Amino acid sequence: MSRYAFDALLLDQAAARGARVASGAGVEPVAVLACGRRPARAPRGRRQFGFKAHFDGPANDAVELYFFDGCYVGVSGIEGGRTNVCGLGPEDCLTRFGFSYDDVVARCPALVERLAPLRRVMPWVSTGPLEYGQRFAPGAAPYPAGDALSFVDPFTGSGLLAAVRSGAIAGRAAASGETTEAYLAQCRASLRKPFQVASLLRGLVASGWAERLAALAPPALLFALTRPR
Repeated sequence: MSRYAFDALLLDQAAARGARVASGAGVEPVAVLACGRRPARAPRGRRQFGFKAHFDGPANDAVELYFFDGCYVGVSGIEGGRTNVCGLGPEDCLTRFGFSYDDVVARCPALVERLAPLRRVMPWVSTGPLEYGQRFAPGAAPYPAGDALSFVDPFTGSGLLAAVRSGAIAGRAAASGETTEAYLAQCRASLRKPFQVASLLRGLVASGWAERLAALAPPALLFALTRPR
């Protein structure tokens, strides 16, 4: 399922259960803040940017990862028989190609071969610079959730799961009037371990060892270590 379909599903379900949906300027403050990301503090040249696009063509149920030049790209099927291609790379690498993501993915022969039978059906979408990690401290709202609370490396496949998990905790906290400190303590207990593992894996990607070690790591173990409690 794509992020677009997942967000629409959550929004429709919230509205169906009585939530007031509002957008644009003049929206009243809310108890739970679940949008937005913090500016990255890394110096220029070392910042990270994400990119993605959808493709038409032969699809399957596999989730594939490709590592090259400090970048990684994930390929997976989504709704409608399409394929999502989503990656992340360091600024110094992306700058060499003028942030032309077609040229970036062309740097990886195996990825070029994988995408050969596919046709891109939307412009590349880019976001960044990104800042990893969590800030378990009160912010702009009593209960920050999702990206407002934390950002985990996309290659773990646990970003949406962490957002849903923190959102569920935030909803219960708001309904019961829990203190922000109690809410953040629950988030810390649920999310700290996958973020620590993701930080270690990020170092392997940056060092170029991720692809060499991928075949040696049991997939079930990696999956378990990167899931929120």
